[in-house]
Amino acid sequence: MPLFIQLPYLNLDRVENGVKIAYFSGSLKVDCIMSVNHYENFPVGSIAMPRRLRQATHAIYAFARTADDIADEGDANPEQRLHDLNVLKQELDRIAKNQIPETPLMQRLLNEAITPHQLPLQPFYDLLDAFSQDVVKTRYANFGELVDYARRSANPVGRLMLHLYGVTDERSFAQSDGICTALQLINFWQDVAIDWQKNRVYIPQDDLQKFGVTEQQIADGKVDFAFQRLMAYECERAFKMLYAGSPLGRTLKGRLGLELRMIVLGGQSILQKLDGCQYDVFNQRPKLGWKDWLRIVKKAVF
Repeated sequence: MPLFIQLPYLNLDRVENGVKIAYFSGSLKVDCIMSVNHYENFPVGSIAMPRRLRQATHAIYAFARTADDIADEGDANPEQRLHDLNVLKQELDRIAKNQIPETPLMQRLLNEAITPHQLPLQPFYDLLDAFSQDVVKTRYANFGELVDYARRSANPVGRLMLHLYGVTDERSFAQSDGICTALQLINFWQDVAIDWQKNRVYIPQDDLQKFGVTEQQIADGKVDFAFQRLMAYECERAFKMLYAGSPLGRTLKGRLGLELRMIVLGGQSILQKLDGCQYDVFNQRPKLGWKDWLRIVKKAVF
């Protein structure tokens, strides 16, 4: 499922205007926003985010959360899910034609995010496209297909965050895309067992074949040398992408740069924990505890 920018240090603990709001908490709770496990890591009001941008971020989150729930929650059949996602797409079409959307959700998105911050519509279309793909596609032939999915499932949120901060140069977009794609991949490798329960396998099929790992092995939760080699290979690719985009955290000044450095360090820490548990994601899904986040905050600040 689409993953939004990783901020596991947020704690969803209260509701404003029908939307759960995240705040930095003493517990440094890891699992927050993406049930809220789908948006486990979306930046909906972290301490690093200026107050002037929180309303827009909440509106974007409400849109993304609603769309994800349509695609992934409840008992609706695929046809109904796709229909409901198309309703949101039609609302975007109305906005594109300078018409007023019909639903409160999309009116809020228009009035609190798109109009005041002159946000482009393409990232929202891309997100809906990714959600729709999740309804019908459960396997990926190769890494290229997976990256293309991440281009629409993860990268749009990074770009929207940059737009909110007034950063629109192509270099920053490219580095943000690298970070967001890497974080999406890390979430996949972190959640191999969870995704299997939903009949989803994000590990590319050609990589499974290359390393001699079968889907039955995933079903059985069997962690042998072949599976460890496969996971190490996938994690290394994610690390390289994350590392390539990481200079953006130093290029961007102020709160955005701080937030981005914490995001990158959090992703790196999850990769380290995956390696530390020898990729046994079936029995010990990696999480970041408060000690991890104290270290991350200290490193990001200093």
